[in-house]
Amino acid sequence: MKRRFTFKYTVSQPLAVTACDLLAANTGLSKRVVKDAMAKGAVWLRRARRTGGGKSRRLRRASMALRAGDHIELYYDADLLASSCPLATCRFNDQHYSIWYKPAGLLTQGTQFGDACSLLRQAEQAAGPGRPVYPVHRLDREAQGLVLLAHSSRAAAALSRLFQDNAVEKRYRVQVLGRPADHARVDTPLDGKSAQTEYWLCDYDLETNVATLDVAIHSGRLHQIRRHLAGIGHPVMGDPRYGEGNKNTSGMRLLAASLSFSCPLSGRPRSFALDAHELAF
Repeated sequence: MKRRFTFKYTVSQPLAVTACDLLAANTGLSKRVVKDAMAKGAVWLRRARRTGGGKSRRLRRASMALRAGDHIELYYDADLLASSCPLATCRFNDQHYSIWYKPAGLLTQGTQFGDACSLLRQAEQAAGPGRPVYPVHRLDREAQGLVLLAHSSRAAAALSRLFQDNAVEKRYRVQVLGRPADHARVDTPLDGKSAQTEYWLCDYDLETNVATLDVAIHSGRLHQIRRHLAGIGHPVMGDPRYGEGNKNTSGMRLLAASLSFSCPLSGRPRSFALDAHELAF
């Protein structure tokens, strides 16, 4: 049996079997394996509506009865479902949002193939039934540090606008290959859009030829810090994509160190930062 595949099925008439039964019967997977995949977010259901197709959502309840018009999908990856992941920790918990420390190796959000190894799912399980969790911004899987999550649609919309308007001060601690200038601002456009990354040199180790930088970004493009620093000849240490073979055994050296903003709900200034000892790689 393939270790990675996709199965899709649209129900044409009411069935006397559960979602788990249907998937097991049509994929060759055991019910135990299917239930595990469902619990880990690898199964999606788009429920038919009178006004048209609804939105696909993860289906975790194995005993769900299917109706005519329902569309069910399984994104199966045996290796992903069997993998373990590090645990995030909550640093601040408010009614409308929370701040989490995401370790390296943990996705911010899941993929179609599952969300068990994601910060969002861990936060949902910690929040418990009835308390929603919304992503506001993202941090690369290989990176670690502070991530903001919202717990109401109102907060999610308001906080997302702050990030869109660059009204959140984001600081990062990064280690790069070589010794860049003491201070510089990189404004090379990314993906056809303006992008600004500013950095300050904190330390340079001549023996290892590695520099430690304090970095601020004034926009939020995909892999912005990694792409900008690699573009000026100083790739992030351990970057698996832009590091040009510059690997190390301790992972990528990029840390989201602090977040500061004016709370759009209360108007109060908010600032969250890692302790000094947590900034060491």
